[in-house]
Amino acid sequence: MKKINYSTVRPDKGTKSFTVLGYAVMTVITIICFIPFWLIISASISDEHTILVEGFKLWPSEISFDAYRSIFQDSSSIFESYAVTLIVTAAGTASALLLTSMTGYVLTRQDFKARNKVSFFIYFTTLFSGGVIPSYILIVKYLQLKNTLWALILPCLLSPWNIFLMRNFMKSIPYSLIEAAKIDSAGDLQIFTRIVLPLSKAGLATVGLFLALNYWNDWYHASLYITKENLYPLQYLLYRMLSNAEYMKQAAEAGLFLGTETLPSETLKMATAIVVTGPILLVYPFVQKYFVKGIMIGSVKG
Repeated sequence: MKKINYSTVRPDKGTKSFTVLGYAVMTVITIICFIPFWLIISASISDEHTILVEGFKLWPSEISFDAYRSIFQDSSSIFESYAVTLIVTAAGTASALLLTSMTGYVLTRQDFKARNKVSFFIYFTTLFSGGVIPSYILIVKYLQLKNTLWALILPCLLSPWNIFLMRNFMKSIPYSLIEAAKIDSAGDLQIFTRIVLPLSKAGLATVGLFLALNYWNDWYHASLYITKENLYPLQYLLYRMLSNAEYMKQAAEAGLFLGTETLPSETLKMATAIVVTGPILLVYPFVQKYFVKGIMIGSVKG
């Protein structure tokens, strides 16, 4: 039978038309998705008075960097907060990814008889939680972690959703590989590090992205457990700056203070969004090729 070389087959007119239409539709969707982000950038470099009078525009009528000056006027605090956020995100993501992958792997082992019971207990935590007060007592009183970076890392360390996502992804790995490794006298740690983890790159990238986003955007736990300003993560520091700016603006409108009418309240919100989301957006292109594959396999495979 003669083999067909598909690389030399020319697409017909219908295929070409469909391809052109597909690219056109995706281009339109991309532009629509990019417009809100561009509006945030434009508003962040706009004059506060112009925003209040004319509203948001695709291109600012008058360019002003007052919002960024307000954010970086105390540059030492910003850089300290950036360092705290980077440390918490890196350490938390690495630790959580290790524990999540180990837990997911154990739950896929057919020789672990209690895997269904353990899975139920993990799932049960998604239905009921201890609440804020017991968590606060545990972190502050018993673990003595107030005003430490561990107070920002431990609460987000394990998530049932991430565990089940990793478990379902690891189910796609043929169990015969593990049995063959056992026959070759490989231990559990060797099987996990040399076979399971290399074959789970897509799942690890997907869960790792979820974890990194969670740690990067977390400000709530800082509001509970952190009172020292040198330990404020970036999001909590900017949240306090926004709250103070809004308070000063309302006080100025009420006539309590003078000279604060030009505080960049609206533009400060947009500039804050850029400062917070900008760095984490740089991570996405590196895991994009694994993301769709990992989320689809981990969600669908039973």
